[in-house]
Amino acid sequence: MSNEVKETSAPKKFDPEAFSLNLARAMENGGRALAAYLKPRQNLELPDRPPSEMAEIIKTFGIVAEYWLSDQTRSAELQMKLGKAYLELWGSAMRRMAGENDAATISPAPRDKRFSDPEWKANQFFDFVMQAYLLTTKWAYDLVREAESLDPHVRKKAEFYVQQITNALAPSNFVLTNPEVLRQTVSSNADNLAIGMKMLAEDIEAGNGQLRIRQSDSSNLRVGEELAVTPGKVIFQNDIMQLIQYNPATPNVLRTPLLIVPPWINKFYILDLRPEKSFIKWCVDHGVTVFVISWVNPDKRLSQKSFEDYMKEGPLTAMDVIEQATGEMKVHTMGYCVGGTLLATTLAWLAEKRRVRVTSATFLAAQVDFTHAGDLMVFVDEDQISALERTMNNEGVLEGGKMAMAFNMLRSNDLIWPYVVNNYLKGKPPAAFDLLHWNSDATRMPAANHSYYLRNCYLDNKLSSGTMVIDNTRLDLAKVKVPIYNLATREDHIAPAESVLYGSQFFGGPVKYVLSGSGHIAGVVNPPASGKYQYWTNGTPGATSVADWLKGAEEHKGSWWPDWHDWLRSIDAEEVPARHPGTGALPAIEDAPGSYVRVRA
Repeated sequence: MSNEVKETSAPKKFDPEAFSLNLARAMENGGRALAAYLKPRQNLELPDRPPSEMAEIIKTFGIVAEYWLSDQTRSAELQMKLGKAYLELWGSAMRRMAGENDAATISPAPRDKRFSDPEWKANQFFDFVMQAYLLTTKWAYDLVREAESLDPHVRKKAEFYVQQITNALAPSNFVLTNPEVLRQTVSSNADNLAIGMKMLAEDIEAGNGQLRIRQSDSSNLRVGEELAVTPGKVIFQNDIMQLIQYNPATPNVLRTPLLIVPPWINKFYILDLRPEKSFIKWCVDHGVTVFVISWVNPDKRLSQKSFEDYMKEGPLTAMDVIEQATGEMKVHTMGYCVGGTLLATTLAWLAEKRRVRVTSATFLAAQVDFTHAGDLMVFVDEDQISALERTMNNEGVLEGGKMAMAFNMLRSNDLIWPYVVNNYLKGKPPAAFDLLHWNSDATRMPAANHSYYLRNCYLDNKLSSGTMVIDNTRLDLAKVKVPIYNLATREDHIAPAESVLYGSQFFGGPVKYVLSGSGHIAGVVNPPASGKYQYWTNGTPGATSVADWLKGAEEHKGSWWPDWHDWLRSIDAEEVPARHPGTGALPAIEDAPGSYVRVRA
């Protein structure tokens, strides 16, 4: 054992000269950030116009304001409510200054990490600022919630916009009103600000004029080296996908192979992160022949690739290729998120055509009915989709960063502002985190495909109603008779558990609904070895709500993966000698994870 003693570095003394130099560095880097922002706009690479969302925000808040201003009494009561709250806060602050132990007028939620530093309560100035902010935020939410005549969708949009604005204006996001940042600025002689502004400039440069917030240290998270390293081969590719077949890890495998259809709005390696978290590796280690679609990161040349094209050139083509590679006409299928929606569409199309290609289907946090769709519904109405279509038609694609930002905004206090504070105010680079690295590795989407998906699924809900038409074929989910394992996650805000349960009723065959702990990603990517979370099963179908379903459900500790594998074997347990990619009718094109997944947006 080493006898060396690690010295604890003493805090720096305040040095006015160093402080001035670091402030100058911060201003210099701030100018670099501004130049990086302006450059693509001056070169006409980016449009220098207000985002289309701004008009939507103004219109929505205008409707809310109209409700309150249309009645003078109602408007006066609203102003008095806020004024009274401020007077109570001022009186409480005065009593505390006089030495009285007065209770807080308002306190942050227990899970609100923004105000966890003890000085938010111990220091009267910061306590006053925090409470004033919380009172104003509560009043702003009440503006929306108590506006009785609002359309439900307008109310949802207004609440979302209030959330974004109030989250952005939180005192924790500014140097002079964040006690932790202020202490660090003094103790480090503003070195934190110099480093933070340098990181800000780098992130705007990386986004070609748009801020691309780094959520993870990506230096040791390279696809094909640290991530997506399960051995396999690309055995087929076309314009929109590469098909990967993974090397077997057991002498025998299940006769029926597994085809995984991931979402095209993200990259497939969410299911093949580090080896210890890889669902694909776990399947291979448990005797499953795994094929995965790796979607292309499209550019404007593929702008007219439609939802139908993705179905035909994606899962349908993959089934044909798998038959060539293994001799098996039927496959187990698995679809994640929007990949599950595409898979359900494919199953309905196959059923209508009376083509028997699928043995079972597994849906991971996927929706087929959008009545109870998640928070993304805030972006869905005719005006917003039309505006998005105009942008996509001009550019040919929806840029991946825009979709990633939309997802991040749904949880901005978890996925945006903590990184703004830590990166740019505290000057602390984020740690390496594979999941957040994947989250920022966004993909573009073809205009035609994305427009069809938004209109036919989110806006008009045609798939479950039996009115969706693909390839001149009307689709009916009731004709899908294969066994289905339908996984939902309890805290999912994208594909809510309620929505997934409701969607189960539209299939014509047996459906096993399973509820996993945690959210849209962590509830799915939950390896058994980690011992985290839990899942619930209920052998009695027909519950109308998740609350009712849980009353008769059995809780199981740990991951749902073994339960799914048992279910898969219960359908077809026959085994055959292991198959090796690239040795049959289809020679290997390149090693997994292939080249498509490496293209960054």
